[in-house]
Amino acid sequence: MRVAVFSAKRYDREFLEAANTSGHQFIYLEPALDTGTAVLAAGSDAICLFVNDRADAAAIEILAGLGVRLIALRCSGFNNVDLAAARAAGIEVARVPSYSPAAVAEHGFALLLALNRKIHRAYNRVRECNFSLEGLMGFNLQGKTLGVVGLGEIGTATARIGHGFGMAVLGSDPDPSAEAIALGVPMVALPDLLARSDVVTLHCPLTPTTRHMIDDRAIERMKPGAILINTSRGAVLDTRAVIAALKQEKLGGLGIDVYEEEASLFFEDRSDQTLADDLFARLLTFPNVLITGHQGFFTHEAMTRIAEVTIANLDQFAATGRALYSALPYPASEIEA
Repeated sequence: MRVAVFSAKRYDREFLEAANTSGHQFIYLEPALDTGTAVLAAGSDAICLFVNDRADAAAIEILAGLGVRLIALRCSGFNNVDLAAARAAGIEVARVPSYSPAAVAEHGFALLLALNRKIHRAYNRVRECNFSLEGLMGFNLQGKTLGVVGLGEIGTATARIGHGFGMAVLGSDPDPSAEAIALGVPMVALPDLLARSDVVTLHCPLTPTTRHMIDDRAIERMKPGAILINTSRGAVLDTRAVIAALKQEKLGGLGIDVYEEEASLFFEDRSDQTLADDLFARLLTFPNVLITGHQGFFTHEAMTRIAEVTIANLDQFAATGRALYSALPYPASEIEA
């Protein structure tokens, strides 16, 4: 298959080529997919997208007109694809449902540990030969309560790490994983979890229900001084509400690897540009905020798995017309056929 890879970086090429034992032809494109760049897929059977590519209805109409038959996501989330438009256009949508839950879970704890023990501030001080400990006090994780919102594979891995630190773990999920249940994680309603947790970490997909799930009302329910971590999707947090809580010193710390307007920021070197996003600029002013640029997934093991599953989706589609891991809902009769 001829595949146009949008938002392609050097590392995407490296891992996809290493996994490509089937002979697919990849065309690597630096721009992200949108209605203006969709024409770059001309001549391709499939396109390969990442988290900030936008396959909305207008872009899908263009892709369908070009003869594209498959959208292969090299990520697990698919909120950036209009699934109804894709199915109506006869375009299959594939994803990577699981690549390395440990990678994201470990990164969430890296943010938590750095925030709690002020590692980012201590690092800068020591480089200036300032060895004062004033303002660097944290708290023991042992004995504290970790609230995990979303108990899929990543949330479950996070709960397991929390237990390793000696934390009490609470969960909130209407459909927790079997492993989370086996771990004995008590499931509670979200308001209860927020009220009881010293650390709240988010691991849920972005849906109409979860968009701005953590808003001013949710933050008001949290313990004063609690730390909030988000490695899921940026728009699960209401950024304006979080900034207000930080200004009021309601939150003890905020660690985020995602941001609701990240598409115009992340994955590019913008060090020579003026930062036009006022909300993001305001977040950067708080000493108890730590931001990474959507790198939670970025380990060798995860990238290898993403590439392997992407190739498997392409192989299956080439052979059967349906991806191995489809994001489209099919009636049972079609799945069994």
